[in-house]
Amino acid sequence: MTDDLTIGEQLAEWGKVALLETRGRRSGRPVRTAVGFVDQPDGTLLIAAGEEGADWALNLRADPRCRVTIGERTADYDALEIAEDERGPVVSALIVRYGTPAERLGHGPVFRLRPFE
Repeated sequence: MTDDLTIGEQLAEWGKVALLETRGRRSGRPVRTAVGFVDQPDGTLLIAAGEEGADWALNLRADPRCRVTIGERTADYDALEIAEDERGPVVSALIVRYGTPAERLGHGPVFRLRPFE
């Protein structure tokens, strides 16, 4: 690990968060941000935004292709937005994993990331 890593990059190296890379909806450039996640048995990842206007979530709505790094693992994914009436279990799983500071989750979009084939 180098000293110039952000805290999000360090946490992603340790497998605590996912480093999500989206394409900027305006700039078209790669944008990286650290997000909480829950691994699913089928290989998908669950992520949620704390607010409707989260840039990474808006980027996924504009272009659902993304890249995720967790620890040594990097893979391409397609993001599928989860319907509002089905968000509860995802938000609950994230709160269980990360604790009550995640209580704002569910106020924004919720996604299932499927490995890109």
